Amino acid sequence: MKAKVLNILINPDKRLRKKSLSISLSEIKDQKTKQFLKDMKETMLKEDGAGLAAPQVGVNKRIVVLNHENKIYYLINPEITKFSFNQEIKDEGCLSVVDENGEIYFKPVSRHKWLNCKYQDEKGKTKKLKARNGLARAIQHEIDHLDGVLFIDHLKKN
Repeated sequence: MKAKVLNILINPDKRLRKKSLSISLSEIKDQKTKQFLKDMKETMLKEDGAGLAAPQVGVNKRIVVLNHENKIYYLINPEITKFSFNQEIKDEGCLSVVDENGEIYFKPVSRHKWLNCKYQDEKGKTKKLKARNGLARAIQHEIDHLDGVLFIDHLKKN
């Protein structure tokens, strides 16, 4: 079946604040999940996003799709196992956080410079990934979505 573009939820939609549930191996291998992964990828690319988490399209499951340096990553049940002490502040934006004109806005957020991540791929195989810089930032941003956290929650309160 052809991939379709899904509707992206916009803050303050309450569904963005729910903690997502892990999915089982049989669920990962299910045809519905395979189609959902295609749809998530299509949506992310169409919206010119660096990543997309399932809660952003109203699905309360621990699924992330990332586009980094023209490589697509499917992270299912991702878990950060180790991260750098050092952090870096850089601008972040989000497809679910837009201004009154519907435009994505960017704000500086502090994130770990590198991390190790364990996840299952689209076939259900357990994998490990060492990520630095932009990819590490994207993984942290998307895993936050799985925990009901938006990047704006990290902004310093003045």
